[in-house]
Amino acid sequence: MAAWESYLAQHRNRFLEEYLDYLRIPSISAQDEHAADVARAGRWVADRLTAIGIQNVEVMPTGGHPVVYGDWSGAPGKPTILVYGHFDVQPVDPLDLWTSPPFEPTLRHERVYARGASDNKGNFFVALMAIEALLKNGGLPVNLKFLVEGQEEIGSPQLRPFVEANARRFAADLVLSTDGGSGGADPPQVVTGCRGLSAVEIDVRGPNSDLHSGSFGGAVHNPIHALVRILDSMRSADGKVLVEGFYDDVELTDDDRREIAAVPFDEARFKEQLGIDALFGEPGYTPRERLWARPTLEVNGIWGGYQGEGSKTVLPAEAHAKITCRLVPNQDPAKIREAIAAHVRKHAPPGVTAIAHAGKVAEGARAYRMRADHPANRAAFEVLEQVRRQRPFFGRMGGTVPVYELLVHNLGVQCVSFGQGAGDERAHAPDEFFRLEAFDRGPRAYAMLLERLSSEPAEALRQP
Repeated sequence: MAAWESYLAQHRNRFLEEYLDYLRIPSISAQDEHAADVARAGRWVADRLTAIGIQNVEVMPTGGHPVVYGDWSGAPGKPTILVYGHFDVQPVDPLDLWTSPPFEPTLRHERVYARGASDNKGNFFVALMAIEALLKNGGLPVNLKFLVEGQEEIGSPQLRPFVEANARRFAADLVLSTDGGSGGADPPQVVTGCRGLSAVEIDVRGPNSDLHSGSFGGAVHNPIHALVRILDSMRSADGKVLVEGFYDDVELTDDDRREIAAVPFDEARFKEQLGIDALFGEPGYTPRERLWARPTLEVNGIWGGYQGEGSKTVLPAEAHAKITCRLVPNQDPAKIREAIAAHVRKHAPPGVTAIAHAGKVAEGARAYRMRADHPANRAAFEVLEQVRRQRPFFGRMGGTVPVYELLVHNLGVQCVSFGQGAGDERAHAPDEFFRLEAFDRGPRAYAMLLERLSSEPAEALRQP
């Protein structure tokens, strides 16, 4: 057993307590009342990096939630790897669906339950465990830099100008992302791409105040009914998006379909895990293709009118909805948002005004793809095969990591996904969890990957 492996075993209980402490910080970036908690989580990360021996650690302002930087340059002649992660988390609503409080981490059935347990605090923390173990036992085999942000869950709105202004500081040969990846999936997968994102809010307004539904109902258009009509017009009954221009830049090649089909998919098990009796989506495509390589339009929230206990016979003055679209390569987030805005204007019924706008979110993110035979992906494949004792597959991720395209554009580097969580860990949902099996196995995988990357020439890692 290598010295770093013994170190991981000896300090396992301490690592677990530190991880639980990290999870207790309610670093919800989407809610202004938690801005101080997001900053506190950033300081926690900075203190942890300093404690394990990372140098030049700094909490950097962005104009929004901060970024934590650090570096270690004790491996001359070896590649420089930029480790990416985020310390912000999703909101916890609906709170009553949590079995235990979201920021009181709880161990049940060999799992840790808490908001952020997997996305991304758990997945980032196992990388820190590996880095500490290597530093305390002879040093790292590569040079490292860190970019750990506090705004990923809101689309990283300040990150683009921040990285552009600090491109020299973050210069590296490869990005190692702790966010995303399917190292914990069964079977394990090397993720070669993720979908992009475009977000829209819709506001529908009718009368200048809420009205008595008996006095005015039947003569005044109800904004909630109007909103429902608008939303229903966006998708066909079988799941195809009907927004004009939505599919203009979408392409799924035969090679893409063969690569996706090679990854095993147990539809019966998938439905059982979700507690549903049927799948739904754009016709003509397999579930995997719809999850990984087709764009989506989903209503994330809808509200308006009275929602308290009992009845209030009101005709509301306004109604609202939030929509996000997951995008595939070649789709432009701004173009999709404008297409939806045009659709809303076209389908707004008489008696109401309806607008679609970006709201308090970032401009969006483009989809990201990386070739499967890139040296970093080959290294990740070999490490996962050794650690998991299973042959991995090359797959994709349906979610979005906004920073990938940003880093490729500004730093000229590729981003290898190496998160050790699995897709069933209820990220963004109540009862999010992280398996202790991944907590124990993940650090070994990261340490082995860093050792493997040290044998690659920097020039090879920088190739697209």
